[in-house]
Amino acid sequence: MNLEEEYQKKLDYLYTFIDYSLTRDMRYTSDKFNLERMHKFLASMGDPHKAYPVIHVAGTKGKGSTAALITSALEISGLKTGFYTSPHLQDYCERIQIDLKPIPHEIFIELVDYMTPFIEQVKEITTFELTTALAFLYFQKQVVDIAVMEVGLGGRLDATNVVDPVVSVITSLSLDHVNVLGDTLAKIAYEKGGIIKPDRPVVIAPQKEEARIVLEKIAEERNSPLIQVGKDYLYAAASHDLDKQSFYVWPKEEQSLVNKYIESAGRDEWEPVRLQIPLLGFHQVQNAATAFVALETIRNYGIKIHLDAITRGFSEVNWPGRFEILSKRPLIVIDSAHNRESALRLRNAIDDYFPGMPKVLVFGASEDKDIQGMLIELIPRVKTIVATKSTHPRAVQPEVIVNYALQFGLRGIQTSSIEEGLETALRLAGDEALILVTGSLFVAAAVRDVWLSRKSKDAVSQK
Repeated sequence: MNLEEEYQKKLDYLYTFIDYSLTRDMRYTSDKFNLERMHKFLASMGDPHKAYPVIHVAGTKGKGSTAALITSALEISGLKTGFYTSPHLQDYCERIQIDLKPIPHEIFIELVDYMTPFIEQVKEITTFELTTALAFLYFQKQVVDIAVMEVGLGGRLDATNVVDPVVSVITSLSLDHVNVLGDTLAKIAYEKGGIIKPDRPVVIAPQKEEARIVLEKIAEERNSPLIQVGKDYLYAAASHDLDKQSFYVWPKEEQSLVNKYIESAGRDEWEPVRLQIPLLGFHQVQNAATAFVALETIRNYGIKIHLDAITRGFSEVNWPGRFEILSKRPLIVIDSAHNRESALRLRNAIDDYFPGMPKVLVFGASEDKDIQGMLIELIPRVKTIVATKSTHPRAVQPEVIVNYALQFGLRGIQTSSIEEGLETALRLAGDEALILVTGSLFVAAAVRDVWLSRKSKDAVSQK
């Protein structure tokens, strides 16, 4: 058996366990999501998650981007940095990285083999718990200096929530997974706020009041220093184009200096920190400001990272599938928006970067998402909806999306595959319209893969 066959065999083994990400009916309760089970499993392997400091990142929107920005800056600073994220775009091993390089397949195989006898001692363990443990173990064995762990779902009962972080980070919260986490912002904030640890600082992105009140209460009860972006640190967009954007960020104590800088029209000798990111859309400015504040916070806890490393790390971050301009001719934008709030942010970004341009929407989503809500936000900017689906088990059937399109008075075209959906959109868009792909990271990733494969084949045929 060759390496790739063995790798697939180990993946298949992990998928034989309970995988709630593939389950249509899931209850987010302590009998299903049990941290005691995770603690027991990790203890049997020597508690690998305690071998290095951790930055723990939760949130509804922007947690992946924020975690990626933090990781990029840490890696540039010379720290050997573990990064755990989900889901993946193409290869499962993208979920577990050191210095932004996915775990090699051969090491993945070795670690699954190492864990197997310990797995047999723990009942009802899940695929996500096993993957999380594998990441902890990999980071320990490779002796990382620090790890950035992104929460999978929620926070309070998430498998990653066994860590005692140097800082917790909570990005923007909105309604998502309402059947699992709760149907109000307060309930969701309670679940996400579960990652806040006693006496450990927590950085939170700007929040709606309902969520902010809950997070503030949890931080106070746990004596956790609370740093709020938009209150304790402020930020403002500076400039943007189709390749990058820049922004300013400063602590509130420097507001008088910022006022002088503004009054001087930028001619003052002092200026606030200005950073540049290749991630587009104003929402990414908020994510980057949150990442910056998290990095500033860990400086106070003995982790040395200089501003020049943050500057370079932010400018070089690679986080595909999030308002990514996949092609400029034809113009194709893919985005992982998967709830109503993120669809609104996407619409705002489209208005900012491509005002007045006709748009063909390629849309596919999971059946548990607020499909109607997402479409309500997007249809004012769309002339045609091309309904498609990924291969994910929870993908909604395209005819459901077409029915929504008809209800909104739009033309809806049903396609049976990602390839057919993209081809249909290319034909409809011609040379004048923007093709916007969204509704699910799985759909965005699949279109990305199809398009890049197509371009690669075209390049070979032209040689």
